Amino acid sequence: MHVTRVLLMVLDLGGTFVFAISGAVAAVKHRLDIFGIMVLAFAAGNAGGVTRDVLIGATPPAAIADWKYLAVSVLAGFLIFFWYPLLARLRNPVLWFDAIGLAFFAVAGAQKALVYGLNPVMAALLGMLTGIGGGMARDVLVNQIPTVLRADLYALAALAGAAVVVGGQLLALPAVPTAVAGGVLCFALRYMAIEHGWHLPAARRLDPNDEHSVKERSS
Repeated sequence: MHVTRVLLMVLDLGGTFVFAISGAVAAVKHRLDIFGIMVLAFAAGNAGGVTRDVLIGATPPAAIADWKYLAVSVLAGFLIFFWYPLLARLRNPVLWFDAIGLAFFAVAGAQKALVYGLNPVMAALLGMLTGIGGGMARDVLVNQIPTVLRADLYALAALAGAAVVVGGQLLALPAVPTAVAGGVLCFALRYMAIEHGWHLPAARRLDPNDEHSVKERSS
């Protein structure tokens, strides 16, 4: 049980830090001031974990009860505030940090749900929800369509990583290797989506010419 608690803390703080970085980077790109950067860093870093804790009854949520979550979020915000030009050289830094945070939180969410006695299916779904929560909060606050609602592998990647954790629990496998495997799978799916355009099917839309033709026929 001690190993599980340490694992959860590492995954939670790691995911908080990485998602907070993605939130801070998004804030800088949208020309927010230092206060806005800190707000977006905290929101992105902790929204998923707070949602998870409230749903499973782990109250008050760890992000509010433990000062380390705030400290990690503020640290990420200051790092981006002072050294953003270094990260700006990366291609799509928000997406890459988001992918790493997604992997951390999908695994942590499923693991904590299992600790609190949720059934395997709901634990996997809660892991997915934990993973996508921070990115959704970040995107909404900067007035963007959340990544999870677009036609690429995002929520599915989180669900796959969480399912590995749940499967490992059912098979009585060691927690740490299972968590690593789930995180790697989640990140790998996001990597393929970002680099190679893997995505889920989207509804077929008419192009403007087709829409004009349909209107003419109907009139």
